[in-house]
Amino acid sequence: MLTITRALYDQIVAHARADHPDEACGVVAGPAGTDRPERFVPMLNAARSPTFYEFDSGDLLKLYREMDDRDEEPVVIYHSHTATEAYPSRTDVSYANEPGAHYVLVSTADTDGAGPFQFRSFRIVDGEIAEEEVAVVEAY
Repeated sequence: MLTITRALYDQIVAHARADHPDEACGVVAGPAGTDRPERFVPMLNAARSPTFYEFDSGDLLKLYREMDDRDEEPVVIYHSHTATEAYPSRTDVSYANEPGAHYVLVSTADTDGAGPFQFRSFRIVDGEIAEEEVAVVEAY
């Protein structure tokens, strides 16, 4: 299960909405070994595409160095889907190389009649997708 604060949830959704119609992407880092997302790090979609996202390699290297210096790890890796449901595509699965991370997808398309977005979390390990519950809390 992903437990995330309301503030972080709102920041991820706001980033997805702001970058629409392009896909948004980013990371929420947290203290190593805690599984607690704390530091919101919106990233630039280097692909600038409504159907694909790509972290800028220089920005990603800088982020991983920062996380290493701060004894952090990527707890949440997120991106948006602009025209489809919030479910990992084959490309998303092929890019999922952090087995301990929660992969959050936000859909900015109303694909299920439930409103203007979906917020879902998945674990992706060795190509296997497992959806997990999301608990939004006011504080840890």
